[in-house]
Amino acid sequence: MGRMSRRTFALAAVSTLVKAPGAAAEGGTVLARRTAQGGREPRSAAAMRGVWIATVGNRDWPSRPGRTAAEQRKELIAHLDRAVRDRLNTVILQVRPTADALWPSPYEPWSEWLTGTQGVNPGWDPLGTAVTEAHARGLELHAWFNPYRIANHADPGRLAATHPARKHPAWVVPYGGRLYYNPGLPEVRAFVQRAMLDAVARYPVDAVHFDDYFYPYPVAGQTFDDDDAYDRHGGAFPSRAAWRRDNIDTLVRETAAGIRRVRPGTRFGISPFGVWRNATTDSRGSDTRAGVETYDDLYADTRKWVREHWIDYLVPQLYWHIGNAAADYAELLAWWAGVAQGGKTHLYIGEALYRAGAAGQPSAWRDPVELSRHLTLAARHPQVRGHVFFAARDLAADRIGAMARVVADHYREPARPPR
Repeated sequence: MGRMSRRTFALAAVSTLVKAPGAAAEGGTVLARRTAQGGREPRSAAAMRGVWIATVGNRDWPSRPGRTAAEQRKELIAHLDRAVRDRLNTVILQVRPTADALWPSPYEPWSEWLTGTQGVNPGWDPLGTAVTEAHARGLELHAWFNPYRIANHADPGRLAATHPARKHPAWVVPYGGRLYYNPGLPEVRAFVQRAMLDAVARYPVDAVHFDDYFYPYPVAGQTFDDDDAYDRHGGAFPSRAAWRRDNIDTLVRETAAGIRRVRPGTRFGISPFGVWRNATTDSRGSDTRAGVETYDDLYADTRKWVREHWIDYLVPQLYWHIGNAAADYAELLAWWAGVAQGGKTHLYIGEALYRAGAAGQPSAWRDPVELSRHLTLAARHPQVRGHVFFAARDLAADRIGAMARVVADHYREPARPPR
């Protein structure tokens, strides 16, 4: 969730872990997928079967910037058709990768990943098309937003002239060679919510989806400079860390309320890094030895969001093999199942399809059965209601047949998405 998206940019900061990561459709979610002959296939019980489509850096789609509108549309349809072929029921499309837009937004410029130049109209409406075409195939479309990332470089002059970050330079924090909006500024939080909710108001997306970027991943020797914001807004908190966590909590709560206001029935899901805290840090944490803990390093109290039911679903990125010494998939699976037990927030598991058969991965990922074993293990935990695979390019390539094995072992019949 390597990748030119939410997970690749964290690699340098996670030394002990390998890390690459809404309203119902009009007329209701399609509950049956049509076969090529026009009939209806029987469905198994409800379960999330999703795939991420990352657009940042042209990771999954479009294959490169500057393709014609027809070519981009054809590639997008191919990803949707592949999801149907593998009996998935949900696509999670990244529509705001770097404080930009894959729809005609009045708040932010067109994404550079479409045309190669930020702010240039691509000549079509990618998000509108994606919603229509996904629903026509019986797929849910979850709109994936990154709240605070502005750019994967540190030069404001490279942004479109109309970019809000250029109009409001006080909102921007350079860090780790990149640009971020400052989560500690109420005016920033209000702006990013307006920008994201514009898409929810325009399109019948089935869910709003955040990934794992809140405060940025730690970069050795660098400090995220939010001193002024902390001086102005942090006085009521016992520490900067507590203030930062409250900033993210507030974003989550306010976004949830905004979604309910703009398009009731649309769900809200978040896909965080898979480790909340290590047990050596907090007795409530998992038996892991992660180099990053979301609570302490990203200031995201993901466990709290589940237990308080601020969000409708959580997809922790459990991107490690069974038996991993630092972060065992089996241990984290059981830990998250325990967090979700008795609650209303659905638990889905983020799966590292991108690692199966990829160069430089541990030997476990050279076994095409490893991913299928994950689903077998998860089936023992009734709290787990499905899986989401990273990502679309890897679904299409299926280098060693790992996804084909998942389909053969677990997805013999279609399934409707959980509601």
